[in-house]
Amino acid sequence: MFRTCDITGFKVDLKAQSLIRVNAVMAVVSLLGAIIVALLLVLTRYQPIHLLDAEMYYRLVTFHGINALVFWIIFFEIAGLYFGSTVVLNSRMCSPTTGWIAFALMLIGMIMTDTVVLMGLANVGLTSYVPLKAHPLFYLGIILFAVGALTGVILFFGNIMIAKRDKLVGDTLPLFTYGLVAAAIIAVYSIASGALAYIPAFLWSVGLIEHFDVAAYKLLWWGMGHGSQQINVTAQIAIWYLVIYLAVGGVSINERVSRSAFFLYILFIGLAAAHHVLTDPVVSSAWKVWNTSYAMYLAVLASMIHAFAVPSALESAQRRWGYNKGLFDWLVKAPWGNPAFSAIVLAIIGFGFIGGTTGVIYGMEQTNIIVHNTIAIVGHFKGTVVIGTTLTFMGLTYYLIPLIFRRKIIWFGLAKIQPWLFFFGIAFLCIGMIGLGNFGVPRRHWDSTFAGAPFSYAFNPAVDLFWVVTLIGGILAFTGALLWCLIVAGSVFFGPVLRGPEDMQIKISPLAPPEQEGKKKGIEAPGTVALVLIFLATFLILFVLNWKWLAATWMVK
Repeated sequence: MFRTCDITGFKVDLKAQSLIRVNAVMAVVSLLGAIIVALLLVLTRYQPIHLLDAEMYYRLVTFHGINALVFWIIFFEIAGLYFGSTVVLNSRMCSPTTGWIAFALMLIGMIMTDTVVLMGLANVGLTSYVPLKAHPLFYLGIILFAVGALTGVILFFGNIMIAKRDKLVGDTLPLFTYGLVAAAIIAVYSIASGALAYIPAFLWSVGLIEHFDVAAYKLLWWGMGHGSQQINVTAQIAIWYLVIYLAVGGVSINERVSRSAFFLYILFIGLAAAHHVLTDPVVSSAWKVWNTSYAMYLAVLASMIHAFAVPSALESAQRRWGYNKGLFDWLVKAPWGNPAFSAIVLAIIGFGFIGGTTGVIYGMEQTNIIVHNTIAIVGHFKGTVVIGTTLTFMGLTYYLIPLIFRRKIIWFGLAKIQPWLFFFGIAFLCIGMIGLGNFGVPRRHWDSTFAGAPFSYAFNPAVDLFWVVTLIGGILAFTGALLWCLIVAGSVFFGPVLRGPEDMQIKISPLAPPEQEGKKKGIEAPGTVALVLIFLATFLILFVLNWKWLAATWMVK
């Protein structure tokens, strides 16, 4: 059974809509738990407060990592996969019953895992490195969740096959759905790598396997752990293209090039996981050098293509709408009152200037050694997973509330502020952590002062400033994330029913008009070219600084 959306004109399969809704709701629940714990962790790492004891700290680190990086993101991505393969294609869900089974497996897996962690039976951190051993239900819960997620990915491919069979799409998929296909392919081999890590770990935890090689586990786990982040990157970029289309009617100025960048992600982006095993003897030096240089640069090339294609799609559309004064009139006159739009633009800025620059630098074999076991890596994670992925997903939700849940957004004035509050909070958090890492503050240690240790170490006094920046950022980010959860939950369960297009608080733009005939030809997106040059200059400065710090570490004179 379908309904026809009176706002977009899409045919919406009601069974797919129900699955989109429940997965999205559980995503919000997971994020809420993660952010509450995140605030407690920040207040613990900030030494003058030092809120939690060591055991509770590591317990909540595990809880936060699993919920923020696994449950929240994958629940939302499954909702996005169903949306992109049914609603966007005017198609039906291939097997709603299987979709509910997949959801049940994910829900049971999440409840099982979180319960075991909160009971103190799995204080092993997100990575749960062997020989640290958790309760068997911890591994079983993650395995069940992964099976459910993989089932959802398979349903996504089935939905696309039905749409192709029914001739609901042409020779190529819409760019948004095409990007989701790339994310789903990466998901398949990432989950496969995770299975090779977690299934033997489960058997080891129940005593059926006596020994599980530590180096093999770490290599396999990061095939999943870092691969999962690459799913996020690919999905978030697909959403960037979608929101630019919805907000201003913009499309990529060369879709073939954008599609080729997604294809490069499929082939090469997973190789960046190599930087997690640079000091491990399980792989050869040649393998490490190849994956952290030549192969990784092909994935970086894909990111640079998107870094130009997405903002140029915005600029090209805005200029065709008549915003042509100077280099940046198109940006100044953009729909900043649309929280979905502001969220993805801020996500692009934060992901590029914080997550992207540090990702390339920390992913190289030589410069990685400086900071890999410092809190700078956590700052990099926040720049990618939180500013990039989480803020992007938050932004898309402002469209999903009226279009899928058929509700108006409550506290719409606060919704306009929320992306900015969250962005600046996470930006401060990232900058603070990266600064701390560059001064050697450890990544995983509960007590940065090493109280009670048989040695003492005095950090540079500048560390105190960066800890304050980190604390302020953590509090702001928590406030922004909590506000988003309240807005979403309040809108979905208590918001006024959306009666039709007249109730839409966020504009959905028609396709931008074509270029005027006879107009003088030139660079189609000169403002984007200028912004890209600024980004490259920033990256070059950071690149040179890190090599300078590496030389100082080696005491090269």
